[in-house]
This record gives sequence, structure tokens and C-alpha cells, in this order.
Amino acid sequence: MARRVGAPPGRRRIRWRLAAAGAGGAVVLLAAALLSGQRATPPADRTYGAAGSASAGPSFVALAPALVVSPSPSISQQSPVPIPRGAFAGDLLIADRGNGRILIVDAQRQILWRFPVAGSLPPGQSFSADDAFLSPDGRTISANEEMRQVLVRIDIATHRIVWEYGHYGRAGAGAGYLNTPDDAYPLPNGDVTVADIFNCRVLEIAPDKQVVRQWGHTGVCRDAPPYSYDEPNGDTPLADGGLLITEIRGSRVVRLDAAGRVVFDIHVPVSYPSDAQLDGAGNVIVADYAAPGGIVKVSPTGHLLWRYTPASGAGRLDHPSLAVPLSDGTILLNDDFRHRVIIIDPRTDTIVWQYGRTDVPARSAGQLNTPDGINLVPAGSIVGI
Repeated sequence: MARRVGAPPGRRRIRWRLAAAGAGGAVVLLAAALLSGQRATPPADRTYGAAGSASAGPSFVALAPALVVSPSPSISQQSPVPIPRGAFAGDLLIADRGNGRILIVDAQRQILWRFPVAGSLPPGQSFSADDAFLSPDGRTISANEEMRQVLVRIDIATHRIVWEYGHYGRAGAGAGYLNTPDDAYPLPNGDVTVADIFNCRVLEIAPDKQVVRQWGHTGVCRDAPPYSYDEPNGDTPLADGGLLITEIRGSRVVRLDAAGRVVFDIHVPVSYPSDAQLDGAGNVIVADYAAPGGIVKVSPTGHLLWRYTPASGAGRLDHPSLAVPLSDGTILLNDDFRHRVIIIDPRTDTIVWQYGRTDVPARSAGQLNTPDGINLVPAGSIVGI
């Protein structure tokens, strides 16, 4: 597809290079992109005790004198959402990036809410969200426009952007700047966390736009947690107040506790890890952003428990970027370049629910164009629709 060539306004630049190259050329391009820091063999998996540390240096950088660490994550991350098999109970947010919109749909595939609508944006301004997450109070949605270098907060009732961080179209590392931000998770205290990929850091940003906490050191791009991280693209808040960080280079997933100490640091067997999550047993679920793509389940010690990687047919994945475990054991994911959101049952390795028409990018009812983010929330959580 023509959209995959060059640097379109969408998912990560490295990702677009891989997509353009195809299954064979992707390996060459990934090697070229990572030449400066890629390891011939991944470092050993590391599991830590309560006060474990892999290297000298602080686990995070506190940037506000009165910092209070939030003990709980976004409502969507506190526990797996209960669902009936083959469907889901609640509401599903979809960042439909190729169509420049966010949708909220139900299990019957009815659209309950959308953004933008007439009057949502100033004349001439467009919108392209890579991810979207509901705030814990249910009143706003946090989204990142990754290639535009900004985070936004959208008021659900008014369909308006009410907060923004970053400089539109300008990447940077200084105060108020981001460089390819990913996964803007809203926290109960009103802050938002974000993986700032090419600055090799994760930030917690307050409503007054002050950075109150930082994981990693700006510009230090290597896997040495808790001191540094190598191009983090995932920063999932956990129920214990900790964080699950996904690193692109080296295919690493790091779990931190609420104090920023390393619980485990493991290699995951995928070519391009994207937005790791934890299931109810504490295992890691991570999408492989590749063609064909896949999903793996890995134990906290790095042992492979399950892999889904069909090479052809209806079940084949093309650059899936987020896989979320549900309480009944199924997995919800967005299959970006097949233009669909699906639920897979790992017991049978079959698709049991789908929104979007496979391989047909479109804007009509029931269709999507490069869906790049999902957020399933319990029924009744969203205020204003």
C-alpha cells in the first residue's frame, strides 16, 4: 500500500520502515536502524527481589519536590475486564488512526461516540491518534498523536480537546518537548504517563504540564534498568502502582514496582515488541509488530507459554500493536494493517469476535483504517455519552 512508504503521519517511524520492507527486507532494515546498539544475542533475563537493581543510578528522576506517586493505574488497567466468551461486556475505545478518529463501540458493533465531530477542531486542523485511553473518572480520553509529537486530552461530553502537551510537529528533548510519544495513560491523580520513544524515557506529566517523574535518562538508550531504557514504546500502569515498560531494541520487557525498583527484566521472543501487558496470573502478553505478526505469552522468568503466529489465512496478523488479555482467557488486539480489531481464543487459536472488514481500509459503518489503539472499559465507566 502506498500509505506504508516514506514517513506517513502514523505509527512509529521504525515500524513504517519494516512495513515497507515486507517480511524479508524487514530484517535488513531493522538491522540497519538498530546498528548502533543492537546486541548479537539478547542479555540474560533478570529477575529481582523487592529491592533489586541491575545497575547503579536512580530508578527514576523526581522532578517535583512534593511528588506523590499514584498507587493505582488507569481504570482499564486495574484488572482484566470480565466478558462473556466471544464478545465483551463494556465499551471499547478504538483509535482509528487511518481515519483520523476515535470511536467508542459496544459488543454489537454499534458506534456510541466518535471524535472529532463538527466543531471539535479549529478550521484546517486534522487529528490522528495512535492510542486512546479513558481517564479513571470516565470524563476524558487521553490520546497521543505520535508523529505530531503531542499528547491531547479530549472532553467526552463536549467533543473538544481541553489539554495538550508537546510542540505540534516538532520533536525535541527539552522542557515541553517529546520525540515520538506513545501510550499516553491517564492516572487517577490527573497525571498522564507516556513512553517518549526516541528520548529513551518514560514521563509522568501533571495537568499543569510539569514533568513530575521520569524513568530512564534522556538520550541514554540502552537496556540497563532502572537507570536507562532502549527506545521504550510501552508504559503500562499496573494495579500495584508499578509500571510495565516495553523496549523496542533488544526486545525487552521490564516490570517496575511502585518505587521504581526492577521486579523483572526479560527478553521476549518477538522481532518488534509492542505495548506489553500483564494477564491475571502476572504473565506478559506482548504483540509482535511484524508481517506476519504475532502474540506471545511469556512467564515473568522469560519462559514462552504460548505463541500465536499464523503465516497465512484469515488468522494471519499484519503488524498488531496492542494485545490485551481478558478475564476469560481470550485476547483483544488491534491488527493494524488488516484494518480490524479482533478477539482471539488461545484455547483454539481462533478469532471469536471482530470489528472492521479484513484487509479493507474504509470509513463506513463497521469498518476501520489502520486501527492503532484499543481500550476496553467496564460498562457504565464512560460519562457523557
